[in-house]
Amino acid sequence: MASKVVLSVAVLFDVTAFALAIAAEQRRSTATVVPDDEKEYTYCAYDSDIATGLGVGAFLCLMASQLLIVSVTRCYFCGPTLRWGKSRSCAVSLFLSSWLTFLVAEICLLTGSVRNAYHTAFRGLFFMNDPSCEVLRKGVFASGAAFAFLTTILAVFYYILYDGSRYGYADEEAIG
Repeated sequence: MASKVVLSVAVLFDVTAFALAIAAEQRRSTATVVPDDEKEYTYCAYDSDIATGLGVGAFLCLMASQLLIVSVTRCYFCGPTLRWGKSRSCAVSLFLSSWLTFLVAEICLLTGSVRNAYHTAFRGLFFMNDPSCEVLRKGVFASGAAFAFLTTILAVFYYILYDGSRYGYADEEAIG
C-alpha cells in the first residue's frame, strides 16, 4: 500500500506551493508615475516586491514535492519492472502528465517571479511622454497555482497506481 507519510508530505508541499502562488498573485508589484522633487522629470515608483519571494517559495515547494515522489518511485524507469495491467498503463500516463503540468507550473512561477522583480528605471522629461512602468500581467502566478494543483492530483494518483502495479492489488480489474 502507498505510504501515507510520503503522500502527506508531498500534498503538504503542493498545498504550500499553491497557497504561495495565490498569495504572489494577490501581491504583484504595481507602479505609478511620480514626479521628482524639482519637478524636472518623472519616474516609476514601484510598491512592495514580496510577490517575487512568494513565487520563488512556490517554485521550490513544488519542486520538492515532485522530487520526493520521483525519488520514492525511483523515477518510474529506474526501478524494478512493474506488473502488466491497467495500473501500470495508468501510472505511465499519469507520470508523463504530472511532469508536463509540473514543467508548466514551474515555468509560470519562475517567469512570474523574474518579471515581477524587473523594474524599469527610465526617466521621462516633462516635455516628453511618461516612462513605461512595466509590471507583471495578471494571471501568471494564478496559472502557476492552477498547474501546481493539477500536478498535485496527478502525482498523488501516479504514486498510488505505481505502488499498486509494483505490489499488485487483489482487485486489479476495478482499478483504472
